[in-house]
Amino acid sequence: MTKHQQETVRAGELDVGFLDDGDGVPLVLVHGGESDRTQFATLRARLGAGIRAISYDQRDSGITVNPPVPYTPAVLADDLVDLLDALGLARAHLLGTSFGGAVAQHAALRHPERVASLVLVATTPSYAMGSAAVDELLGMSHEERQESAPGYFFTPEGQAEQRARPVRTLTRRTPEQSLRRHDAARRHEIRDGLAEITAPTLIVHGTEDRLAPYDGALLMERRMPNSELRAIEGGRHGIAVEFADTVAHWVREFLGVNGHG
Repeated sequence: MTKHQQETVRAGELDVGFLDDGDGVPLVLVHGGESDRTQFATLRARLGAGIRAISYDQRDSGITVNPPVPYTPAVLADDLVDLLDALGLARAHLLGTSFGGAVAQHAALRHPERVASLVLVATTPSYAMGSAAVDELLGMSHEERQESAPGYFFTPEGQAEQRARPVRTLTRRTPEQSLRRHDAARRHEIRDGLAEITAPTLIVHGTEDRLAPYDGALLMERRMPNSELRAIEGGRHGIAVEFADTVAHWVREFLGVNGHG
C-alpha cells in the first residue's frame, strides 16, 4: 500500500517534520540551505514506482522544532541518522541538493554503514569552493532572495517556465534561524575526506551552476572512489526542478528500479 504521510516524528532531540510516500527502495531527500521538506515536490512526482521517497525538515526549517543553539554540518548529518532510526531504517539511499548534498556527504563520512548510496545534485565539497554569489544571496532579505533566485537557479528557458508556473523553492525563517543555517553552511569543508566516502555515488551537476561551480563536481568525481558524474549542459543550480525528468530518470537507473515503471 502506498503511504502518503505528512507529520512529525521524534528523532534524537528534535521533532522532525517529514513527508513519506511510495513503497520500495528508501530514498531520503535532503533539502538545500534555504528550503524545506516541500522542496522536492517536482522531483518526487517523477520518481515513480519502486521508490519510497522521504523528505524532511532540517533544523530551523519547516515544521521541525529544535533548540536555539548553533550547529555544524556534522550535527545535521547525525540528525539525519537519528531520523533513519526513528523511521526504523537500518540503511537508506540519500539524495541531497545544494547544502543538502553537503549534509549527505557528512552523513556518508560519519555513518558509512547507514548510507546505501549517494546522489549529489548541484552541491559542493566545500563552502570555500562556492561562488561569491552565495554570500550575496545569504546577505539578502527573504524577499530579495526570492526575487533574485530564478536567475541563479534556472536557465533563461527555465526562468520563462517559472514565470508561467512558479515553484516555491525558498522557505521563510526568522533572522536567528537564518543566522544559524548560514553559519552551518559556512562550516562545510570535506575535500580532505572525499576519498573516505566509499558509498556508490552519482553526481549530477549543471555545467553553468552559478552558486556551486562545476569544478566542485569534478573534484568530487576525482576523489570519491565509487563516483560517477553526469553533467547537464547549461544547467544552473536548480537542475532538480528544471531538469526533474532527466534527474529522476538517472536516479531510477542508479537505484536499479527502472523495471518498476
